[in-house]
Amino acid sequence: MLNSTLSSLTYFILGAYFDIGNLRYLYFMITALLYFVIIIANSSLIVVICLNRSLHEPMYLFLCSLFVNELYGSTGLFPFLLIQILSDIHTVSVPFCFLQIFCVYTYASVEFLNLAIMSYDRYLAICYPLQYNTRMTFNHVAVFIIFVWLYSFVKFLITLSLNIRLPLCENTINSLYCHNYLVVKLACSDTKVNNIYGLFGVVLTIVVPLLPILFSYMKILKVCFSGSKQTRQKAVSTCTPHLVSLLNFSFGCCFEILRSRFDMTSVPSVLRIILSLYFLIMQPLLTPFMYGLQMSKIRQTFKHLFCNKMLTGYRDTV
Repeated sequence: MLNSTLSSLTYFILGAYFDIGNLRYLYFMITALLYFVIIIANSSLIVVICLNRSLHEPMYLFLCSLFVNELYGSTGLFPFLLIQILSDIHTVSVPFCFLQIFCVYTYASVEFLNLAIMSYDRYLAICYPLQYNTRMTFNHVAVFIIFVWLYSFVKFLITLSLNIRLPLCENTINSLYCHNYLVVKLACSDTKVNNIYGLFGVVLTIVVPLLPILFSYMKILKVCFSGSKQTRQKAVSTCTPHLVSLLNFSFGCCFEILRSRFDMTSVPSVLRIILSLYFLIMQPLLTPFMYGLQMSKIRQTFKHLFCNKMLTGYRDTV
């Protein structure tokens, strides 16, 4: 095939879709239901945190940022996925493809950084409870949250600026959605700079956040082993949902990295699809339920704001 620049291409073909016949309507309903649950669950917890002043504490503000990111990442995937499920021709325009790449990758970066900041917050709360309010002020929280989002956006804007100029030999992406690494593989020219920065980006996205997470949990474990039973109970209650979210997201990201970089044709296609979408579906679905059910303040506020009002409205109508 003759070389062509990115500007001459108008669309990409998504090669991971296959003919599902009438099952498309079942898949569409399942996907739509998942998206609906994600929107309702995350939006509800954002409203709960914003409306209740007692929840305007560092931990809950970081959670609010996390829930916003779940909505952001899901919106970058689900509407597009719903359209593709019902479509007979699985193509995507070049500008939208790069917009989706930007959303998915910045979502992953914000998620890891948010979890890293939250682990540091738990470290201060458990290891330095008397100094916590002076170390983690509202201004510090605002700076952390702004840094998480700005850092992720700027970092991946550099990646896009490098990739968008590549001359491409073909336009078929073997994925259900637009994937940065798979687009780079379509290039005709030397991609050494892109690959080096791509590896550097992986380090910045995954390895750098893992350092404060490991440091924080090492210190927390040290305090738990030498501290009182009350300290251990506090650590378990506040760190369990964080650890579950971290392990779940890391698990999904690892599978997606392996799937995109290695030959997995021996793996059943349905399993490949599930693994490729895992970190974009399970994390936004799991996170609000983990924190909503685990943290008593959120549960009580949710009951007060929603359940009590619904009961009052029902009694008034009766």
